[in-house]
Amino acid sequence: MALEKTWRWFGPGDSVTLQELRQIGVEGVVTALHDVPTGEEWTESEIARMRDYIHAAGLRWSVVESLPVSEAIKLRSKECRRHLENYKRSLRNLAACGIRTVCYNFMPVLDWARTDLHYVDANGAESMRFDYALFAAFDIYVLERPGAGSDYSPEICERARELASKMSRAEQEELAHNIIVVTQRFIHGTVGDTADYKRLFLEYLSRYDGIGPDRLREHLSAFLQEVCPVAEEVGVNLCIHPDDPPFPLLGLPRIASTLDDFRWILSQYDSTVNGVTFCTGSLSARPDNDLPAMARELAPRIHFVHLRNTRRLGDRSFYESGHLSGSVDMYAVVRELLKEQRRRRAEGRLDVAMPFRPDHGLRILDDFHRTANPGYPLVGRLKGFAEICGLEMGIERSL
Repeated sequence: MALEKTWRWFGPGDSVTLQELRQIGVEGVVTALHDVPTGEEWTESEIARMRDYIHAAGLRWSVVESLPVSEAIKLRSKECRRHLENYKRSLRNLAACGIRTVCYNFMPVLDWARTDLHYVDANGAESMRFDYALFAAFDIYVLERPGAGSDYSPEICERARELASKMSRAEQEELAHNIIVVTQRFIHGTVGDTADYKRLFLEYLSRYDGIGPDRLREHLSAFLQEVCPVAEEVGVNLCIHPDDPPFPLLGLPRIASTLDDFRWILSQYDSTVNGVTFCTGSLSARPDNDLPAMARELAPRIHFVHLRNTRRLGDRSFYESGHLSGSVDMYAVVRELLKEQRRRRAEGRLDVAMPFRPDHGLRILDDFHRTANPGYPLVGRLKGFAEICGLEMGIERSL
């Protein structure tokens, strides 16, 4: 028995084909209807068309990542009710097509954040890095968010000032464009690639004025109370993705970053359908997150697994270091997941597979001659995929 081997695939336009995924040994595809605007219904016919396209290649659509939660739902604003009804209909339509694992996140405005999309490690592999002081420089001096300086320590503010003073206009523009547009445009980002993207981004941020962690938790709880009964009725598991990185940015609250956060989330609707996407890369950026302990406690409600590693650099900075090497004890985490899988099988649970995917990857070898979304090269992810599969086999034999 092993975790289900899955791969994030961005549709027919992805540079990695479904036929290549079969050669790799992938069993299930992780994808979404990327052309459907956030907040609109995923119709049964559109879902079935994508499912059948994947099935025709000898694979299955295992996980939806993501069925996005709109800003209107997060804010409980004007379109909230319509978007909630569309979300519930989408869950019913997915279940009707046999797709029963749905990943989502509740991060306001900005999904994941990195400051360098082409960080080169000591071996010459290309990775992604988050530099907290450089992010502060973007926030305070490039975006010029009102009151941004008060969110950082005096030491970080001084480093941010020095970094900003050394950057050309073109470098500042590239930094802002990467953070606001490039990392977001393939995952239903809030702001498109327009000339006034910084102004639009600031407008989105301003909508959260006065909304702190407690208020956002109220909104997440309300969302769960609406959608979990439908998920329970149709047999769909929902799994929230952790904040990436797992601490506040841009004055926005982050409420899925720690074990206490997930304890609270799971308590809001006490059912197996209300679960977690266990992302080791996201969670590992906080040194106070004990990932093996988190995996052990959350295990019964983990429905989807992202495995990757980071190397923490201090001051909330880190870079993506591959899959086995870094700040995460990947052996201990995978062992807990495989032990949970055995428990589920003994209990007669139907959701024994626990799909995992190699999340992100180093850009190496032929990746430099291929196009890919940031973090999603073929060869680097294949390396991590093979490493994790080997680790799994060794742990399984030891168990």
